[in-house]
Amino acid sequence: MTQRDKAELFGGLHRSGRVLILPNAWDVASARIVEEAGAAAVATTSAGVAWSLGAPDGGKLGRDAAVAAITRIADAVRVPVTADIEGGYAVEPDEVAESIRLVWAAGAVGVNLEDGAHDSGPAPLLPAAAHAERVAAAKQAAPHLFVNARIDTYLRGVGDPADRLADVLARAAAYLAAGADGIFVPGVRDESTIATLVREIDAPLNVLAGAGSLPVPTLADLGVARVSVGGSLTEVAYAAARRCAEELLTSGTYRLMDGAMTYPELNALVGPRP
Repeated sequence: MTQRDKAELFGGLHRSGRVLILPNAWDVASARIVEEAGAAAVATTSAGVAWSLGAPDGGKLGRDAAVAAITRIADAVRVPVTADIEGGYAVEPDEVAESIRLVWAAGAVGVNLEDGAHDSGPAPLLPAAAHAERVAAAKQAAPHLFVNARIDTYLRGVGDPADRLADVLARAAAYLAAGADGIFVPGVRDESTIATLVREIDAPLNVLAGAGSLPVPTLADLGVARVSVGGSLTEVAYAAARRCAEELLTSGTYRLMDGAMTYPELNALVGPRP
């Protein structure tokens, strides 16, 4: 399957009538685990990738390291890969376009491109018009790439709560007009708001889920096209490692290591594929 084929397949997964579930991966082993669990595509998590490489999330990893991680993951799985590239590792549209070209060359067929600002400026979000220019530049750089425009209004608690829905809808319209293929609204959990977003946004809607979120079948019934979990799987993995380390260093026992993946399993998981 060519990368163009994978891109068409990935886009079609958002319009299949079935919710696309993406348990986000952060390295080759986690990507293979997600693929073998039955995922139709693999999504990366910027947080998990950054943490695994010794950097905090929030635009701190750097483009070269992020693209290298995307390359390893895309090379390791057969299903389409979509990459969380935060704000594109740049502010200006031409620099975002360069990031997009590198991500496409790395083998990804989709990206999350967020409008949250990671610099020290006064505003937590980029102006909608400015981010729309970035979305347009991304589509021009890789026309077949699925651009999932992320809107951080709810996630960052921007503005008066009563005004957030209108802000998200206005931003979604601007980003879709600029060429975005989907809209990602993390930070929304209540049924009423999600139902309104599905109804008012003329594109596949992605929501962020995790502990305490509505179950996937409920989200599917509401019309959500895509459900991802961000850094949650990475957090669970590191929490398990911490609990095991604490048990070993306190009681000197190994109870929490029961049920671990075996050495042969993991070795085979990341080895050459037939």
